[in-house]
Amino acid sequence: MGTDPARLVDRYLQLCEDRELDLAGRLLAPGVRIVFPGGRVYHGLDELVAGATGSYRWVRKHRDRYLVGADGDAVSVVSLGRLYGQWPDGTGFDAIRYADVFLLRDGLIVEQHVYNDLAITMARREPSR
Repeated sequence: MGTDPARLVDRYLQLCEDRELDLAGRLLAPGVRIVFPGGRVYHGLDELVAGATGSYRWVRKHRDRYLVGADGDAVSVVSLGRLYGQWPDGTGFDAIRYADVFLLRDGLIVEQHVYNDLAITMARREPSR
């Protein structure tokens, strides 16, 4: 898939949402680093899925725009948008900010850094003790 970097990232994110993890994994370089909020680091999608926290039933992304730039011998891609999904109790959520930062080399994702307001939004939902 020697296309533009934003299209590659969009394809990867869609495959992850569709749980086509084998296909999504083909877009990751060996030794990939996927860094989630709180500094949790995963080295592949199987590891990521196993480490899922259960904070929600499901989550998807409104991918609003991409920013692409050069980063030495690599290309950086930022995906900006809003998360939507369902909390464990079945209540829906929408419009939770996210930014995913990707680093690509040789047409593969070598790093993904995930930033979002999901934990803040979840904390606001919890009743006071």
